Amino acid sequence: MDNLKTAVILAGGAGLRMMPLTADKPKAMVEVGGKPVICWVFEWLKQHGIENVVVCVAYKKEAIIDYLAKNGNFGLNVSFSEHTMEHETGGGFRLAISRFVKDDDFLAMNGDELTNLDMRRMADIHSRNGGVVTVAVSPMRSPFGLVELYEDNIIGFREKPILYDKLVNSGIYIFNRRVIDFLPEKGPIERTAFPKLAEHGLLKAYKLGSSERWTTVNSIKDLEKAAEELKLMGKIA
Repeated sequence: MDNLKTAVILAGGAGLRMMPLTADKPKAMVEVGGKPVICWVFEWLKQHGIENVVVCVAYKKEAIIDYLAKNGNFGLNVSFSEHTMEHETGGGFRLAISRFVKDDDFLAMNGDELTNLDMRRMADIHSRNGGVVTVAVSPMRSPFGLVELYEDNIIGFREKPILYDKLVNSGIYIFNRRVIDFLPEKGPIERTAFPKLAEHGLLKAYKLGSSERWTTVNSIKDLEKAAEELKLMGKIA
């Protein structure tokens, strides 16, 4: 499959779990490793040949618009699709795609994801599988330490292990344009479009490879972990 050229980024969230850092800016503008999250996202997009980016904005949208303008939009063609908080992820994607996206296949993602995922590899798998949506899935990192038992005896502990048999949605997708038929006017994509796509066998998975990493920034306590992940990805020293 040819390189993807367009990406749709949801960056309208208020980030309530990151207050007071998000009192005057959206979550995607919170800094990790000395740069806003959206900066890391744009650098990754550019690295993989993305040319056009649609940024879905809502809460404190001026902060993102001004930041990207000051940085020359990172040399990419940027459009802004405004939505309300009530639209949630499904409605936000629907509006952005209907307004700005003409491509048959394109990247879509939440604006608080950090990754070194090989986009070209994911796009090839998406093309071969013939789905409408391909979801990048990652092994689950348990937030808790696990207790190991033998009968009633505790024989060990595993501190916040990676659970390779449990996979989580990374919030990074490749959409085919047919997704517009499944997206709601309002509501979260995970509870509206995805169940319908799965019912029709049109929701596919891309499993992150051993050298591919991903983390998300949902709360203040995630910031330290995110900086550590950026180091492991080789993005910061």
